[in-house]
Amino acid sequence: MDMKKSDALLAYLQTKGITAKTFEHPPVHTVEESQKLRGDISGIHTKNLFLRDGKKNFYLFITGENVSVNLKSLARKIGAKGGLSFGSAESLMDLLGVAPGSVSVLAAVNDEEKRVTIVIDMQLLAASAINCHPLTNCRTTSLSKTDLIDFLNSIGRTPIYVSLFEDGQDREAN
Repeated sequence: MDMKKSDALLAYLQTKGITAKTFEHPPVHTVEESQKLRGDISGIHTKNLFLRDGKKNFYLFITGENVSVNLKSLARKIGAKGGLSFGSAESLMDLLGVAPGSVSVLAAVNDEEKRVTIVIDMQLLAASAINCHPLTNCRTTSLSKTDLIDFLNSIGRTPIYVSLFEDGQDREAN
């Protein structure tokens, strides 16, 4: 990943008055690698699922790193057509401008045409800090709930919020 894009994103956050604390670390590609290499960064760490439905509508679902997601249940909650499956790496790059392993809610800054629906697990909003990659898997950026919402507002995005707890069958901790 071009660090210039990450630097530009971090500069954008600063110009918008969005407080972001960023940590450098070796590249991570999985939650397991992240847990081993990131050190002691407080708050909740995110897992980001780039999904598409049967009508080629795209979604970015952001949840906690230890959450198992029932895609069938999530599809019902967000009104997906024809079920959910994982989007391709090509679609991810085309729509959000990032490669697998670097995807996060912050990649929505690259989706100027708003082709990807942002879906946030409400449990993230209870965290003291929400940690995500700033367009590269060599960094982790911590944002407060307010700063995350301010970021989304600054790019004209209103996410869908879902609770995976409602029926008790949606999620299990790993």
